[in-house]
Parts: sequence; C-alpha cells; structure tokens
Amino acid sequence: MTAPFPKLSPSSEQRRPRSTAPNGEENGDSEDATGKRPDLPPSVSDDPFDRDALPTLPGATAALLRSLLAPLRARVVVTCLLLLLQQAAVQVGPLLVAYAIDRAVPAFRNHDHGPLIAVAVAYLLSALAGGGLQYVFIRASARVNQDVLLELRGRIFKHAQALSVDFHERYTSGRLISRSTTDVESLRELLAEGLQELVTVILSFVYISAMLLWLDLGLGAVAVASFVPLYELVRIYQRRSGRIFRRRSTAIAAVIVKFAETMNGIRPVRAFRREAANEADFAVLNERHARTNGDALLEMARYVVGSRLVANTAVAGIVLWGAYRVAEGSLALGVLAAAMLYLRRLYDPIDRLGMFLNAYQSAAASLEKIAGLLAQTPSVPEPSTPVRLPAREGEHPGRTVVFEDVRFAYRTGGEVLPRFSLTLPAGQTVAVVGATGAGKSTLAKLLARFYDPTDGRVLLDGVDLRDLALSELRRGVVMVTQEAFLFSGTVADNIAIGRPDASREEIEQAAKAIGAHDFISALPEGYDTDVRKRGGRISAGQRQLVAFARALLADPAVLILDEATSSLDIPGERAVQRAMETVLRGRTAVVIAHRLSTVEIADRVLVMEGGRIVEDGSPAELIAGTGRFADLHRAWRDSLA
Repeated sequence: MTAPFPKLSPSSEQRRPRSTAPNGEENGDSEDATGKRPDLPPSVSDDPFDRDALPTLPGATAALLRSLLAPLRARVVVTCLLLLLQQAAVQVGPLLVAYAIDRAVPAFRNHDHGPLIAVAVAYLLSALAGGGLQYVFIRASARVNQDVLLELRGRIFKHAQALSVDFHERYTSGRLISRSTTDVESLRELLAEGLQELVTVILSFVYISAMLLWLDLGLGAVAVASFVPLYELVRIYQRRSGRIFRRRSTAIAAVIVKFAETMNGIRPVRAFRREAANEADFAVLNERHARTNGDALLEMARYVVGSRLVANTAVAGIVLWGAYRVAEGSLALGVLAAAMLYLRRLYDPIDRLGMFLNAYQSAAASLEKIAGLLAQTPSVPEPSTPVRLPAREGEHPGRTVVFEDVRFAYRTGGEVLPRFSLTLPAGQTVAVVGATGAGKSTLAKLLARFYDPTDGRVLLDGVDLRDLALSELRRGVVMVTQEAFLFSGTVADNIAIGRPDASREEIEQAAKAIGAHDFISALPEGYDTDVRKRGGRISAGQRQLVAFARALLADPAVLILDEATSSLDIPGERAVQRAMETVLRGRTAVVIAHRLSTVEIADRVLVMEGGRIVEDGSPAELIAGTGRFADLHRAWRDSLA
C-alpha cells in the first residue's frame, strides 16, 4: 500500500477567508433581508462576493442597455414609429364620437346621412389601422427583444469564461446560472411587455392631454393637474420597490446556488445523509424568496389602491363639472362624451403602468447584477502585445521554467508563497511533495498562469508568462488536476479537447500510451461511448486515465500533474507510472505528489512546508539524508512491510 503525507498545522493557504475558498460554492448562499449572511463575521459578509453585489460604476446599467440596443438602433426607431402611428389611429376614436354626437346625428335627423356614414367609415378604418399596426409592432419588437437577449446571454457566457480562476473560486456557478437565466428573463419580460406599456402610457398621456386641451381648456387642465399626485405615487413606488427587487434577485440566486450545489454533490449528500439538513436549508432560502415576492406584491397593491383613488376622484369631479356645464349650455354634449372616453383611456393604463414599474424594477435589479458581473476584469489578462515563445531546439520537447523572486498572496490577504526563486531545466521531471496546504497546488497554478504572482516573474524559456497570449500558453503548458472533469459527450470527444483536430488514430494512440485503450475498447460503444454528465458512466480512475490521455494528446512542452493519480488504485497507479516514464521523457514535468510511490518517476524532488521549499534534491539524495523526506520515505517503506 502507499502512505499519504501526514497533515501539518494549517498554513496560510488553509486559513484563507471563505470568500477565497477553492470551491466557492457556499459563498452568500444564505443572505438575510439585508443581503448579509448572519452566520458570517462582518468582515466576510461585507465582501461584495458574499453579498452577491458586485460593484459597478454609476450609470453602468443604463450603459449596458444602450450598448445592447445600439446595433439595433434602426429597428428600434422603426418600432417606435409603428407604435406612434398605432396610438394615433387608436386615439382618433373619441374625436369621431364627439363629431358624431354634435354634428353627424343632428345632420342625420335632417336626412343628411353623409356625415354619419363618414364617421362610421372613419371609425372602422381607425380600428383596422390600429389593429394592423399593433400586429406589425408586436412582430418587430419581438425580433428586437430576442436579438437583445441573445446578445446578452452570449456576453455573459463569453465574459464568464474569460474571467480568471480566482473569480470563479469566489463567485459560485449557481449565481452565474442565475445571471444568465432568471436575470435575463426579467429583462425579457420588460422588453416584451413593460416597455410597450410604458410607451403606450406616455403616448396616451401626450395625445389625450393635447386632445382634451383642444376640446376644452378647462377639462384638459383639470385632467393634466390630476397627474401631479399620480406622479408622486409613482416616485414613491419606484423607490420602495427598487430595494425590494434587489433583495429578490439575491434571494433567487441563493435558491439556485443551493439547488445546483446539492444536485452537483448528490453522491456525498446521499452518502452522509444530508437530505434532511439540505431540505431545512433550502426551506429557509425558499421562504426568504417567497417573503421578498410578498413584499413586492404588497408594494404593488399600495400603488394600485392609491392610483385608483386619485383617478376615480378626478373622473368623478370632471364628470360632475362637465355635466353642470352641459346643463347650463357652456359645453357641448359630444365634447363631454369624448372627454369621458379620453379620461377612461387616460386612467385605465395606470394599472398597466404599475405592472411596467414592477417589470422595470425587477429588470433594473437584474441588469445591475449583470452589469456588475460584466464589469469584472480578468486578474490574469491577455497581454496587449503578445510575445511568441522561441522555437524548441533539439530532440527534447520540454522548456525551461524559472520562478524569479516570486511571492504570492491572495487578494483578501494571507501570504501563501513567501519570496523564492526556482529553476526547472527543460526536460526535467520534478516531484513536489508536502502536507496539505503547503503551497504545492498554488505553485502549480502560478506555472499554469491560473494566477499571476504578487511579486516577481514566472518565465518559460526566458519569456514572462504575462507576455504570452493565453492560447499559446495553454498549448505549451497543460495541467491535469486531481478532479478529472469530463464533459457530456463521447470518450473520444473528451480526449480530443486538448487537440480538436486530432484524428481517431491519434486519439487511440494517446489512450494506448497512457494505458486507457483496453478499458475504453471494453465500453459498450468503445470510443463513441457517451460518458454522460461529469463522466458519471465510468469510474473515477477511468476518468483520470481519460484526462491523462487528453493532456498527452495536446503534446505540451510542460505538463503539470496536480495529484493526478489520487483517484487510481494501486494497479492503476502502477500502470500510469509505467506509461508516464515513456511519455514524460524529454518534457518538463511538475508532479504534485501526495503518494510517495509517485515520486519514483521524478528526476528531482522539492519538499514544501508552509509555502517554502525546505528540501531540494534527487530522490536518492533526499532518501539518503536525514531530512523530512527521508523520514517520510522510511515511514512509507515500513508501511509496505
């Protein structure tokens, strides 16, 4: 059997705040109504990542919306013109009614049928025009809406992939799902219904106010004045509901995070009987979501009651005053009838305005979070002027790696790697050993440029990794992690990820070199077998072998194995080690080893403790010495006896 290293006292890497934990899946899952987690200390809950409130510049939300609509400017203008014409056709109706009452009907009584027929034809034409323009408007606006949503989802997906590993370690995948689904859906509702309602209300107010003032200055002035208290109600509702919808967006994201986390970890959930505890946690989050929904509905109800009270009072007052004026002969009956029809059209959209404000506040809160996500910049950016690596010389495909005065600390504090320098010659296989939290994986991530050093440089054949285009770096440096992640699809597709243009023969050769061909051939459909989600159709050890084959097919100059044999049993590990002795020959390899048996293939061993390299030498030299590696090796040998 093999013996893993014993655990040492926690290092700074282990003591990182939860906001920088590698999995990041629990950050901010249980915010209270203020957006803070009650079970976290203030120093953590104040982190915008914990509160799901990434900062943005003032006006970023409006700028995002403008950037989405800018390429569609011409179609947006046409859509607005269609709505203008549609409203003009609709608002002609009451004027025709006034004309019919005051002119056409008296003429008809005098046997002059022409005016009434003309009014009837005009009313029919206006109705047809209104309906036809509405149909064309809906189709045009639907296309604009879909193009906007398509662009926004694409931006979120592309930007999320471009962000660095440290961002994804702090920002959960569940929140990203919420941004691209629930939050985008909020914008869809606003664009599909809300904006039309808003424009309709505004146009109705402009058209109807102008018509009322033209028909009768007094009636029009009273109607326009009634909008002052309505405007104040809208302002109050907008301010209160904005806070509620921001809380609601956070609550929805927390529900999605918990759901995604539980389903992704269903095996340990079942293994450790976490069902009841997860149900209790989910019930709390679900109740918080329901409570914010209730708050939004209650605020909407207050607005509707207040607006209807103002509208009904205004209508009653105008009707009574108008009837009095008709009775005394200072106002025509047709004008009063037209005014009543216009007032009905003026106040009926008030409820729809409330629905728009509801959709607007929901979309505004969602866009604010999306804008915060899109405002994040990669901590590992592409260089402005990339430098190419020099051509590889000689038979060896490896490259020289140099850590030059490198120091690394996480953004939230806590130095993981104190300043050090290290040279890995081309073609050398280096095993890095040490207890959990010693800094082994951090050293590997710096070499793969998942992080940039806080100070110093990491050089590949004399070129700073920060000066290399990420595409060239990824071709030159490949990392196989402890978690062999496979995507849904065939075994062949997963192996070819490192080199999509590889032929089936090359894929099979890579699998044979690593010792995976036999088990792949034994699968129901061989290399065309679908491994399903996360490779759940095959064992952990088999997934690790597929990941090895994927890395070897990419033919990197530098190969990093981060405890990559940890999922293999003893026979499987031995088979992989035999294959690695051939495959790694000539390449520069960094092998993060938790099992001492893995060290046997290395030319050189680095022992790390507390982020420092405390021993450096060949396996034979360190075994013959009196240091920590010699003690561990003797303990391992004793365990095999």
